[in-house]
Amino acid sequence: MTITTISPAEARRKIDAGAQLVDIRDRDEHARENIPGAVNVPLSQIGSLPPCAQPVIFHCRSGMRTAANADLLAGAAQDAPCYIVEGGIDAWRQAGLPVSIDRKQPLEIMRQVQLGAGGLVLLGVALGFLAGPGFFALSAFVGAGLMLAGATGWCGMASLLRHMPWNRRSQGA
Repeated sequence: MTITTISPAEARRKIDAGAQLVDIRDRDEHARENIPGAVNVPLSQIGSLPPCAQPVIFHCRSGMRTAANADLLAGAAQDAPCYIVEGGIDAWRQAGLPVSIDRKQPLEIMRQVQLGAGGLVLLGVALGFLAGPGFFALSAFVGAGLMLAGATGWCGMASLLRHMPWNRRSQGA
């Protein structure tokens, strides 16, 4: 089955006519910001999507994850017509359509990794110049960790951050 890309406005019309909206982002992303009525089935669990008689519309944050995994999503929809929201929830929000935001939820894990890694690199460089060149090793260590994460798909910093107290709220959501 093929999957078609549609605009947020067209997606809204199809949802109003009975289509099911599926958010393929991770649970922490969905907990912080979501389209009301969207069912959260993370991409890693998309095979558990229950069969649907009505059309299925998939979305992610920017549309890149859904586009990159279009064949997988089409297979998960089984025989139901399926669509991808062009531009994801970002385009949905820009189109003036409703989005539910819970600022009490922590930032998404990957944003926390980006902030943490960037902060550690800057700290390592600043301390390297101000205190001693040995501190440049901190930046090198973070860079090596990011390279490992990119090569293997496992991120030690993300694993550590998931266990922090401020992230425990979203794990049950």
